[in-house]
Amino acid sequence: MTTVARSPSATPADHHAVLHRRFGWQVPERFNIADACCGRWARGPDAGERVALIVDGAPAGTGRYTYAQLQQRAEALSALLASAGVQRGDRVAIVLPQGLETAVAYLAILRLGAVAMPLSVLFGPDALEYRLQDSEAVAMICGDGAVGTVLALRGRCPALRHVLGVGAAALSADVDANPAMAGQALAPVPAAADTAARDPAVLIYTSGTTGAPKGALIPHQALIGNLPGFVCSQNWFGFDPLHPEAGTQAVFWSPADWAWTGGLMDALLPTLYFGRPIVASAARFDPEEAFRLMARHGVTHTFLFPTALKAMMKAAPDPRARHRLRLQAIMSAGESVGDAVFAWCRDRLGLIVNEMFGQTEINYIVGNCAMNGATDGVLDGASASVGWPARPGSMGRPYPGHRVAVIDDAGRECAPGEVGEVAVHRFDVHGDPDPVFFLSYWRREEATRAKYTGNWCRTGDLARRDADGYLWYQGRADDMFKAAGYRIGPGEIEHCLLHHPAVGNAAVVPKPDAARGAVVKAFVVLSPDARAEREAAPDAAAWERALVLALQDQVRGRLAPYEYPKEIEFIDQLPMTTTGKVQRRVLRQLEEERAQISRV
Repeated sequence: MTTVARSPSATPADHHAVLHRRFGWQVPERFNIADACCGRWARGPDAGERVALIVDGAPAGTGRYTYAQLQQRAEALSALLASAGVQRGDRVAIVLPQGLETAVAYLAILRLGAVAMPLSVLFGPDALEYRLQDSEAVAMICGDGAVGTVLALRGRCPALRHVLGVGAAALSADVDANPAMAGQALAPVPAAADTAARDPAVLIYTSGTTGAPKGALIPHQALIGNLPGFVCSQNWFGFDPLHPEAGTQAVFWSPADWAWTGGLMDALLPTLYFGRPIVASAARFDPEEAFRLMARHGVTHTFLFPTALKAMMKAAPDPRARHRLRLQAIMSAGESVGDAVFAWCRDRLGLIVNEMFGQTEINYIVGNCAMNGATDGVLDGASASVGWPARPGSMGRPYPGHRVAVIDDAGRECAPGEVGEVAVHRFDVHGDPDPVFFLSYWRREEATRAKYTGNWCRTGDLARRDADGYLWYQGRADDMFKAAGYRIGPGEIEHCLLHHPAVGNAAVVPKPDAARGAVVKAFVVLSPDARAEREAAPDAAAWERALVLALQDQVRGRLAPYEYPKEIEFIDQLPMTTTGKVQRRVLRQLEEERAQISRV
């Protein structure tokens, strides 16, 4: 295969505007994710050799499944679901870790025209019950870890007619799904549903960072809307920009749970869409094992949360000296990776992290495509230039096909440097409909309407746009607060605190104050080196007081006097969602409770 010759440049070229101008959506009227991600590859001449899934930890000689094998299993499971009465539009819950069965479950449900509803294996009984009741799911596919909980609560979920068990769960579930998962169709295989691109495909409940989770109903065409961002953030995913028909040899892995948007829409489905293998691992994330896994399977592209990258940096300061890696791209999302991790990836892995921003409702809309600094290439004397430089700490720029802006409360675009809410327009720069949008919040019409201002869909996230179009995160809109009459955005303060070597993570919230309404308070997690230094200090309290003064001076000097945290509390860890986002509302509620107690 002819490849594009590329080498990093001291001043990488910027092709963002050209990519936007040349990009155009091609969304068919009829489209089904299951067919696009598996069916069409299974009909190809190499279906029996083209690997779709690699199960890490499987016995020698097993664990590699082709697209033909994946399709056979999906058809068998769809037959089982149909025989149980599952119909088009029905919600079917999936509670399984990364693995063959999870991929088969998604494909089988979508093949029927039903709606897949992923649920994390980490959910307890209350979280499961809420989602099952709210969605009125008619069936559930689960493993041994969840079946006991589900059977105990199903009496309070009247719509749930069937529980399909995988593995040992089949012994107590209503229906044994193991034969179907092995490709044995015990009922007639139904014809694949002829779905419209806008038909519902997935119901994903938001992570609840701003209150009770809401079910976001995602159409089949949303996968198409994700693809430009996926390709850009994965440095073209191994494709030759001039000759994409030549294919790619990419191998993908991410520890992101396939029950969340990050694991499903940023990893599993895009990889299968391009006919490439994805590595599945149900093991708990371990930074050392992450390197070994990637080396073992020749992983070329990955999505790693900032927390994972930080752990990997600590575990292996010089990873290339210990592991034979083939990595070509790293995408990261959820929080900023920070300067230290960005520099480590660049200097020790030879990779420039492409940070990305999106959310369940409108995913993969902003980010970077740094091409590891080689945004200029030449193929047979012709230009093959793609990508744009990454700026450490920024969210990036809008991916091709998405018209993204920072808007004010009235829906007007903010000037560069002004803080506003990140929003995505229903139509791209050419006036064509953008397929990335969710359909609605499940049975929450008012909440759906509130998401929009005209044709702008609000993300609830604040940012400022610089003169070159890069977005800089400023926190959640509902995280904003006033202190001493000033409007405070926590993101900028947190970013400033993270520049101090003693700070591993930080969250800023308002602390109620009788005189000023609220003061700025920071919760700080110390870096490993700082924790060791505190433990070795003869007076830990004095050491902390000195650090508080240093951090306050840093914020006061770099930002504004009214933004520095009047109080800093050191804690072992910040409250996080299962997708790796800081839950500032938990800390905010803690401060409000403390204030109430102090007034009594």
